[in-house]
Amino acid sequence: MPQDRQSQFTLRPALPGDLDQLCHLEQTAFQGDRLSRRRFRHWLQTDHRVFLVAEQRSALLGYGLVLLRRGTRLARLYSLAVAPAGRGLGIGKALLSAAEDAARACGRLYMRLEVAEQNTPAIALYRQLGYRTFGSYANYYEDAGAALRMQKRIRYRPENLQTLNVPWYGQRTEFTCGPAAAMMAMAGLDSGYEPNESDELTLWREATTIFMTSGHGGCHPIGLALALHQRGFSSEVYLNLTGPLFISGVRSEEKKRVMAQVDRDYRAQARARGLPVIAEDFTQQRCQQWLEEGALVLLLISTYRLDGKKVPHWVTLTGMDDECFYVHDPDVDDEDNPLDSQYLPIAREDFAKMSLFGTERLRTAVVVRRFQ
Repeated sequence: MPQDRQSQFTLRPALPGDLDQLCHLEQTAFQGDRLSRRRFRHWLQTDHRVFLVAEQRSALLGYGLVLLRRGTRLARLYSLAVAPAGRGLGIGKALLSAAEDAARACGRLYMRLEVAEQNTPAIALYRQLGYRTFGSYANYYEDAGAALRMQKRIRYRPENLQTLNVPWYGQRTEFTCGPAAAMMAMAGLDSGYEPNESDELTLWREATTIFMTSGHGGCHPIGLALALHQRGFSSEVYLNLTGPLFISGVRSEEKKRVMAQVDRDYRAQARARGLPVIAEDFTQQRCQQWLEEGALVLLLISTYRLDGKKVPHWVTLTGMDDECFYVHDPDVDDEDNPLDSQYLPIAREDFAKMSLFGTERLRTAVVVRRFQ
């Protein structure tokens, strides 16, 4: 009887002692876009990843590296390589299947990947394993080649996903997440609108609190709602605090005075324009109702569960199902890959904590609709 092909190799977690072999494998497996020795060392030492190798008699024949973005249920296949000596043994399929199992055990719901449009063997493997193409990425590789974007749901959940076609836009500065989120909502509700940097900065000037704990001011929910109202969109604000926002960590009394004045001014303008500011919390059920009604929602979250920093951050809610919120995050991830910031799945139980900010437990949402 022929020997079982997978019995010719074993899978195990990558170890620091594999560094030299990993670098050699990378050189033999790829013609370009190779991971450097420095990046391999980084991924061997860091958390929030799945790193597996295929071994045969102490020789590495392949590896699979999956990144696990903090605070989400999304995994990303960062690299999958098989040495020439290991091809035809089913190593790629075994590594990817094992990586999916490990990512699923870590609570991830989806696996995403990019693959060169010309890499027909890899594309065939991914399709065989259930991945589907949902877009492309131009000039993705060193040779300016395009990449296909593929995704697979790696854990089944009953779906009741409410989705809108919302174009993604990445913030151009570290302090304009609010305007970027607002422009994505505008583009989702008005197909004729195209987000741009000029509008991003103008919206920030109109909606900023002027100061934050340090650095540039963030965007006030009522300020964003007023700016959207000015541009022909109906908006309402849910805000569970009646006093000035983002002020608890500010030490300067002068900054506090200015922020309090900005808050009073925004509330006065909202009353004058008939813009609803509902002084109460909102539920996840209300969010789903808003989406079903055709609205989009700007949500303020704390980034602590994403990057370990306690920073207020605006995202655009673009869909929901029984398990997850799906958001467009205007901040590109650490690997500078916009793909991972689109329809980003965040488990409902995680979102309940992420949507509270600061010691005052601020929770706020801006509901955006087209004027009827």
